Amino acid sequence: MNTLRRILALALKELLAILRDKKSRFVLIGPPIAQLLIFGYAATFDLNDIPLAVYNEDRSAPSRELVARIAGSPHFHLVSIIGRDSQIAPLIDNREALMVLHLGPRFSANLHRGGSGHAQVIIDGRNSNTALLALGYLRAIITDFNIGWAREHGAQRPPATLKIRPWYNENLLSRWFIVPGIVGLLTLVVTTVVTGLSVAREREAGTFDQLLVTPLRPVEILIGKSIPGILIGLIEGSLILIVAVYWFEVPLRGSLGALYLGLFLFLLSAVGIGLMISSLAVTQQQGILGAFLFLVPAVILSGFATPIANMPEVVQQLTWLNPMRYFLVILRGVFLEGDSYGLLLDQYWPMAIIAVATLALAGWLFRHRMN
Repeated sequence: MNTLRRILALALKELLAILRDKKSRFVLIGPPIAQLLIFGYAATFDLNDIPLAVYNEDRSAPSRELVARIAGSPHFHLVSIIGRDSQIAPLIDNREALMVLHLGPRFSANLHRGGSGHAQVIIDGRNSNTALLALGYLRAIITDFNIGWAREHGAQRPPATLKIRPWYNENLLSRWFIVPGIVGLLTLVVTTVVTGLSVAREREAGTFDQLLVTPLRPVEILIGKSIPGILIGLIEGSLILIVAVYWFEVPLRGSLGALYLGLFLFLLSAVGIGLMISSLAVTQQQGILGAFLFLVPAVILSGFATPIANMPEVVQQLTWLNPMRYFLVILRGVFLEGDSYGLLLDQYWPMAIIAVATLALAGWLFRHRMN
C-alpha cells in the first residue's frame, strides 16, 4: 500500500510539473492541434484542379463533348485553349499546365467511321506520382466517353469494361487513409517528447539527487514517471479520435475497446522508448533531440505515407521493431474495416513485447546512470 501511495505521489508530482511548465504545455496543446489540421487538410493523395490545356484541331461536336466532360470534372481546371503546336512546350516548361490534350483534325471523322479517334496527351512527368494520378483520372473520363458514344451510335460496345467497387473506402477519399494514421503519429510525438524530458528535467532543476534519497526504489521512480505519459497519451489520443470522427467524418466501424487496447500497448511502447531517451539525456535539449532522432525514422518506417512492401528488404526487417507499424494497422483496421480483438491479435503481442523490452531497458539504463 505504501509503495502504491509513493508511486501515485510521484506520478502526481510529475504531472503537475508538466502542466506548470509553459514549454511542456505548449508541446501538449499547440503542435498537435496544428499538425492535425495541417495533415488532415494538406496531406492528401487526391488531385483537384489539375491545370489542363487543350489543343483541339477538330472542333467538332464529339471533340467539344469530350473536352467539356474533362473540363467539367472536379479534378481538372481548363487553363488554356491553344491553337498551335509551338504553344505546348512553354505551358509545360513554365508549369502553367500539368498536361496538354491534343485532338487531331480527323478525330470525329474516325469515330463516325467506327475507328479510333486518337487523342494525344503531353504531360509533365517531373513528379511521376502526380502524373500517374492525373492520367488515371483522364483515362476514366475517356472510358466513360467511349461507352456513351458506342451506346448512342449503335456501335459495338468495348469488349471489356471495368465496374469498380471500392471496399472500405467507397469514395476513395485519401483523408480516410491519412487521418487515422495521424492519431498514431501525434500520440507518439507527444508521449515520446513528454517522457523523454522527464528525467532530464529533474537533472536540470537539481532535484534528481533529492529524488534518489527518497524511499522510492528505481523501479518505482520509473513507474511514477510512466503514468503521466500514459495518461497524457490517452487523453491526447481520445481528443484526436473525436476530431477524426466528428470533424473529418472518418467512419469508425470497428470495436472501440479493440482500438483502446492497441492504444494502451502503443503508449507503453512509446513511454518505454521515451524513458530510455530520458535516462541517457543530461539536459532537456538533449532529451528533445533524442526524441526527434527516434521519431523521424519511426514515422518513415511505419507505413504512414508509403507502403512498407515498397521498401527495400533490409529496411522492411527494421520495421518489425517499430511499434507504430502495428498501431497503424490497428487504427486503419478498426476505422475502415470494422476489425475487433480477434483480427488484431497479431498486432497486439508484438507491441506488448516491445513495451516490455523498452521498459526493462529503460530501467537498466536508469539504474546504470544512478550508479
